[in-house]
Amino acid sequence: MRHGEVENPGGVLYGRLPGYHLSELGRRMADRVAEHLAERDIAHVVASPLERAQETAAPIAKSHGLDVACDEGLIEADNVFQGKTVGVGDGALRRPANWRHLFNPFRPSWGESYMHQVLRMRAALDAARDAARGREAVCVSHQLPIWTLRSFVERRRLWHDPRRRQCTLASLTTFTFHGDKIVSVGYTEPARDLVPPHLRAGARRTKGGGGRGA
Repeated sequence: MRHGEVENPGGVLYGRLPGYHLSELGRRMADRVAEHLAERDIAHVVASPLERAQETAAPIAKSHGLDVACDEGLIEADNVFQGKTVGVGDGALRRPANWRHLFNPFRPSWGESYMHQVLRMRAALDAARDAARGREAVCVSHQLPIWTLRSFVERRRLWHDPRRRQCTLASLTTFTFHGDKIVSVGYTEPARDLVPPHLRAGARRTKGGGGRGA
């Protein structure tokens, strides 16, 4: 699961920075998904250590009488621009000193490599599978790591247009296992009606439209 909307009035790329919590709307998104999953056979709930992920996981865990575990492997992708605004035509991308971080979009050169994200996310997914063996687990993470893992599993290239990620706020990307092998991937948006249209999967952001981060 991707976390819900974050309180981010400054519009910064918050990345792994502490202190970014769910907004009121984000808490409503988390509650909606908890309701959606209330009848599922969930035995394990685990989240990234970042506040927004932990807060998203809390109502799901509560509805199943579970505690929220923490796995560093689910954390947001590292990014040299965290703490800055990075919109086209404004913010950090206007400074020539930052252009050196943009030379290789295939790695990407501005942050954690795609393959490193795949490896740590797959390890976290396998650990959750083992913790809930024969039942279901919920892992709460962030847009880019979730999309990167899904792209790898579905044998797509890892570099991509960020605007085309199918990973809306509070969405569920489901990996189904047979034994230790992933046999299918699904995607649902239980809180779609709560997500602002410009932040839905595939929407193209406009300058000044919505908060930054993932």
